[in-house]
This record gives sequence, structure tokens and C-alpha cells, in this order.
Amino acid sequence: MGRIVLDKVRKAFGEVEVIPPLDLTIEDGEFTVFVGPSGCGKSTLLRLIAGLEDVSGGVISIDGTDATMVPPAKRGLAMVFQSYALYPHMTVRKNIAFPLRMAKMDPSEIDRRVTNAASVLNLTDYLDRRPGQLSGGQRQRVAIGRAIVREPSAFLFDEPLSNLDAALRVGMRLEISELHKRLATTMIYVTHDQVEAMTMADKIVVLQAGHIEQVGSPLELYRAPRNTFVAGFIGSPKMNLITGAEARKHDVTTIGIRPEHIDISETEGAWHGKVGVSEHLGSDTFFHVQSDVSSEPLTVRATGELSLGYGADVYLTPRAEHLHRFDDKGLRIA
Repeated sequence: MGRIVLDKVRKAFGEVEVIPPLDLTIEDGEFTVFVGPSGCGKSTLLRLIAGLEDVSGGVISIDGTDATMVPPAKRGLAMVFQSYALYPHMTVRKNIAFPLRMAKMDPSEIDRRVTNAASVLNLTDYLDRRPGQLSGGQRQRVAIGRAIVREPSAFLFDEPLSNLDAALRVGMRLEISELHKRLATTMIYVTHDQVEAMTMADKIVVLQAGHIEQVGSPLELYRAPRNTFVAGFIGSPKMNLITGAEARKHDVTTIGIRPEHIDISETEGAWHGKVGVSEHLGSDTFFHVQSDVSSEPLTVRATGELSLGYGADVYLTPRAEHLHRFDDKGLRIA
């Protein structure tokens, strides 16, 4: 079991309220990602759930039991930090077993749990090595193994891939997703990287300044962002947001269009523009086009076979059925 419910939970540091009262339910077995820019409160919210920070108000329930004042070690949760925090003088086996040894668990049960965790994480051949003999990805797996052996009701990940290079991040992203499928345990994952959020989550919680801007599946947020903040944050590259005269033609304050929903032509189209920087990624090319309809360059996704030089005259046509409309408060108009 691993159902976590936050009821009017808030956090203040002195006079500064960093998380206004919020409600959130994380279902048992769900992979939930907290995402948002730096300083949005996502790590603080995770630490409140873990018990590493005291709440300033509200109730945190775990599997139907009020855990608001329960010490971290008794909440049945396991946390994986950005820093591996491994003991360099201990072998992988002893690092993974450490929390169980501290709990004075029976040695045979410790051995069983360590063996199982090592098998799940492909660490069996590395149990007698020390952390200094491992790659960054392997060290992160050891840190995850130390959490697995506790057999928690939920795993809490605080930006666990931030210290890895790009290739290792992709690999570990897949490994953690696969681990979730195999363990079928609740996972809460904090990241500032919306690509990680989109590719890993069952449910995404988008935060800004301590407020929940939107909760939903990755595709729900991508296809129907509740406001301009979510529209501009979810998606890579982000949604093009256009204000001014072009938006007023649609009787709204702002219109949004995804890069893949703009057709680009050298002969005709709705908006004239000039090609700026182009990003060639093989199968796709992203053109950054300066157009009169927007003060910011518009990003257009096209096939990798299309080649347009810097400064080339082009015409852009947004696909009407994919236009997003927002009011003067930045809220989505259905």
C-alpha cells in the first residue's frame, strides 16, 4: 500500500509562506512527478511528505493514517537523494544492507533482501566492489537498492539524475521506469526537467511558487494546458505563445501553437517570417523564425530533410484545429 493524501498542507519559513495550503492525492502504485522551475517548492513538498520538514498546517495521511507528526523513519517511506551518499569504505553489499543493519534485522533476512535488490538492479556482480570502483549510474543504482531493501510503501526521489551525464540520464530514466513497473510501488519523483516528467510519469503535478498549476497525465497536460504557464513549461520545445493583434483576431488575449502544428513553406502561408537559427537533429529540424506576429521567434518543427538557410523568407500557417486560446488571466478557454 502507498496512498498518500495531502489535505490543506502548507509550509512557511517565518513570515514567508513557500507553500500555500494545497490538496493532493497520490494513488497507490502511481508514478507521480513533481515538476516546475527552480524555487517552485517541489523539493520542499517532497520533504514534507518524507517528514524531513515540519508542516506549518494541514494533514498528511499515508494509507489512511495521519502521518503528519510521525517521525520520518516510521512513515514507511524510502528516499533517494540527488547525492548518492554512499559510504566509500563499504562494499556495495554493505551499503545496500546498511539501513537494515541499523534496524537490527535478522542477518538471514538482510541477506535475502540485499540479494533480491541486487538482482532487480543488475548489481549482483558488483556486490563486493566499493563505490569508487563504480560508474555514476551504478552508484545511483546502489542508492536505489538501499531504498528497495526497506520494502517501503512509497519511494521518494529528489532529482536523482542531476549528477549524471546526458547518456546516463536517459539510461537511468528507463531503468527507474522499468523498476516501477516491476515493483508496482508508489513513486514520487522530483525534477526540473519536463522531459523526465513527460517520459516517466503516470501523473504530473506542475508547481509554481508553491501553487499547484495543474495535475494530470503527461498527454492531458500537453494537449490541454490549463494556463499559459503550463503551456510554456510542458513540451520540448515549448509551445509558441502569441499576443497582440494576431490573438485579438481570435477574440482572445493569447493564442498558443505547438511547433509541430505549424506548416512552413517558401511560397505561401498565413504569417511571413525569416529563418534564424536552425537546429538539425536528424529526423527533425527546429527552425526559429522571426515573424511580425510575435516579438519572440516562433519555433517550427519540420522534417529533417527540409533545409532552409539563415535569413530565408518563409511563410508559416498554424493548423486551426490545434490552436490553444487563453484569456487575459492566462487561463485556457475551452
